[in-house]
Amino acid sequence: MKSTDIRNVVFLGHSGVGKTTVGESMLYISKATDRLGQIADGNTVLDYDPEEIKRHVSVQAAVAPCNWQGKKINIIDTPGYFDFVAEQLEGVAAADSAIIVVAGDSVSVGAEKAWDIVTKAKMPRMFFVNRLNEENANFEKLYASMRETFGTSCVTLQLPVFENRAMVGMVDTVKMVGYKIGKDGTFVEDAIPASVKDEAESIHNDLKEAVAESDEELMMKYFEGEEFTDEEMVTGLKKAIVAGTCAPVLVGAANENTGVKKLLDFIVEYMPDPTEVPPVVGTDKDGNPVEIKVDAAGSPLAFVFKTIVDPFVGRLSIFKVYSGTIKADNQIYNVNEEADERFTQVFTLRGKKQQQATEIIAGDIGAVSKLTVTQTNDTLGTKANQIELPAIQFPEAQIVQAITPKTRGDEDKLNSSLSRLAEEDPTFHFGQSPDTGESTVSGMGEMHIDIIMSKLKTRYGVGVDISDPKIAYRETIRSKVTAEGLHKKQSGGAGQYGKVVIEFEPGEKDELEFAENVFGGAVPKQFFPSVEKGLQESVKKGVLAGYPVVRLKATLVDGKYHPVDSKEVAFVSAAKLAFQDGVKRAKPVLLEPVVTVNVYVPDRYMGDVIGDMNKRRGRILGMNPIGGGIQEIVAEAPMAEMTRYAIDLRAITQARGSFHTEFARYEDVPEMIAQKIIEEAKKNAAENED
Repeated sequence: MKSTDIRNVVFLGHSGVGKTTVGESMLYISKATDRLGQIADGNTVLDYDPEEIKRHVSVQAAVAPCNWQGKKINIIDTPGYFDFVAEQLEGVAAADSAIIVVAGDSVSVGAEKAWDIVTKAKMPRMFFVNRLNEENANFEKLYASMRETFGTSCVTLQLPVFENRAMVGMVDTVKMVGYKIGKDGTFVEDAIPASVKDEAESIHNDLKEAVAESDEELMMKYFEGEEFTDEEMVTGLKKAIVAGTCAPVLVGAANENTGVKKLLDFIVEYMPDPTEVPPVVGTDKDGNPVEIKVDAAGSPLAFVFKTIVDPFVGRLSIFKVYSGTIKADNQIYNVNEEADERFTQVFTLRGKKQQQATEIIAGDIGAVSKLTVTQTNDTLGTKANQIELPAIQFPEAQIVQAITPKTRGDEDKLNSSLSRLAEEDPTFHFGQSPDTGESTVSGMGEMHIDIIMSKLKTRYGVGVDISDPKIAYRETIRSKVTAEGLHKKQSGGAGQYGKVVIEFEPGEKDELEFAENVFGGAVPKQFFPSVEKGLQESVKKGVLAGYPVVRLKATLVDGKYHPVDSKEVAFVSAAKLAFQDGVKRAKPVLLEPVVTVNVYVPDRYMGDVIGDMNKRRGRILGMNPIGGGIQEIVAEAPMAEMTRYAIDLRAITQARGSFHTEFARYEDVPEMIAQKIIEEAKKNAAENED
């Protein structure tokens, strides 16, 4: 097999449009499988994870090859649910072209997002209109919506024919040939129905224009009114697809195998092989750009686009070869980690099945198990030719949750299990909040977190509870006071005695500012550190709700000591008493963290998003148009109001919006809200004492 015999295609689109079903039909028709997998039966090749089988939705990218007309097609199926955008980006990184699957009567958000991803990647793309055998299918409305949303580059090469709302055939608008649907779902040549002939000819003319724009000679021929030959139509159309100036549309119903054979033919004939797309630009060890052309005879170079961690098999690294040939029992160099790795075996994947291979050539996709240091986004090459391929840019997490194990003592097991899951998923993160000490997990949305928690239980046997994270409130004071603290203990034998007078006032730094201004040795110098220690321990827990105290300056101005009974512990306790008395009288206030929020939404959602931000006690700082009908809204809002923002913004914008937050500062909590927080804190403290 040669690199030119490979087609790497990624399936993208909204959840529920039938991407996996299209892939399963391709595998069945090409005889890569001997049965047509059904999602409802949980027996598909592409949805094999227990979570996918249980939920009947794809949650991870899956690779499965099939052979058609002497070519190898690597099908890369990706989830449509927005929480799994990492899987989509991984699939796009390995593909040379994209098939956006659509259905229904209008363009879905998932199709829009898929279009944006492939446009950013400058990737050739096509559409497959699926489920045209269903009652809610309306090709005319959907096609009009596609042309309106994606522009006139979107043009159908197959015009479906309907009778009594049922699809009975189609017209090939490239070659102007009619087809009817046979018993096994395949298209059988037939006359073009008069009812669609005019529309088919109009689309054919649109196609001729797209073909003409792909080549200067064809453009001249077009302007002179000459007809293109079939070969010129195919060649010109392929050029337009590779250039991204044409996004062809094919039609069918994959659950009945309708149109899928034509889709396979089309992928082989029109979609680019790995040598026909622009070269990838990597960087050498000096940071200089290097163009990488797909060449099986070149120096070995591969990119790990996905990692799977199996509790039994271990880590499986899935890679695409960009140059050279990767062979079994070879040593390879991890450029990112600057470490040698050994490939004992290499595989091709068909869903979860690993098929042993002797080599993986440039342009193809393979897998290797049990590499020592290699992770997703790593480049594998040679020490002599250290080129780093561009990493996938994953979005930042949108939701954070606190996590606790259901079983006490499972903390270590929980952390090791979360670490393995994070290896698989670059948009999932875990850690510990430095402010509250809580263990936290973060991801792209509720479903994302839910599936991670489910995997923890089924794969690793760790049950957990999740909740909204605690807010890291702070306390401070607003006035200056002088307070006295006296610690006196006489219980027979040696006593304890220490008295301090301390001035408390607002400080400029978050940490405690301690000073001393004692005259006449009222408090000996050796006890100054004890006073400071007492205050340092006190500021950990404020007088209002037990939150740390910040921006506090404390000056020791006076005191008393006993030549026999004064000890360090006495002055520590005296300082604590002075703190409790003084801070209570110094107009203490509760502070809350405020974040800067950058929200990115289409123009039409601006009003709703701004209204929602105002309800969150947010302040709008500005609005900036950033192109493509997208606006950036810059605001500030209390962190306490933003814990569920990812979920609410998704609902407001139908998942078209995104956001980024960054800590700005602490501000006073409004009195009514502060009172509720204080009461809740006291209630929790009382319950913990019980």
